[in-house]
Amino acid sequence: MTASTESSTTLSPDMLGLKAKLKATWESGDYGVFAKYLEPGALTFLTGLKLTPGERYLDLACGAGQLVIPAARAGVEATGLDLAANLIAQARHRAAQESLNARFDEGDAEALPYPDARFDVVSSLFGVMFAPRPERIAAELLRVTRPGGRIVLGNWTPQSFIGGMFRVTGKHAPPSPLMPSPMLWGDEATVRERLGTGVRDVTFGRVAYPFEYPFDPAGVVEFYREFYGPTNRAFASLDTAAQAALRADLEAHWAEHNCSAQGTRLESELLIVRATRA
Repeated sequence: MTASTESSTTLSPDMLGLKAKLKATWESGDYGVFAKYLEPGALTFLTGLKLTPGERYLDLACGAGQLVIPAARAGVEATGLDLAANLIAQARHRAAQESLNARFDEGDAEALPYPDARFDVVSSLFGVMFAPRPERIAAELLRVTRPGGRIVLGNWTPQSFIGGMFRVTGKHAPPSPLMPSPMLWGDEATVRERLGTGVRDVTFGRVAYPFEYPFDPAGVVEFYREFYGPTNRAFASLDTAAQAALRADLEAHWAEHNCSAQGTRLESELLIVRATRA
């Protein structure tokens, strides 16, 4: 098999519509700008992958290359895939500026364009958890990882700060009924069930992922509205009064958890999943 055999012709019209909406969502705002404040936690996650030069590494939902670019700098054979064409363009530009041997592909993590057992390490940092069909994500993770290779995921837990932020947003702009909660990827029993017998030596760890911004909670909400696709699209779907209500609730959520008198600083719980491909 040279790639996923799934075709768009096998998808229902409703699922095709949802996928188009998700692509538009992640192409909204500018995740490349948004992710700059997330870099410290992302680099900690990358260090935890313990990649070695020459390893074949795939990062799914790679954004503008926050993990792939530094991995390529370290001599890893690094590939990134993302649904958003604009982010892949940014990532390719960054790699070209540094003359890095990094590959970036626009594509769907539920139907990967890679051969079976292609990669030594496959990761996703709060990325594939937002795909609409977790069973397809699990199947593709297993398919493209070589036997004995490693799968590492960083997923927000249901009780995390970010889990709470999505619940706040969902009260004002409900998600599609076709979309299972992304936070289920942060539940250990659910992850074990999804990966099933395709993996061995599954371990879980919980870490506090840092968020730090030089502006107050109101400024953070505005930053998310401008640059973070899901928040950007949630606001755009509402009328003026409903936008004001969403803004007030999001500002209250950030203010409640803020630990800084100057700017905004807090942590959100992340479930780190590590598994070996059977």
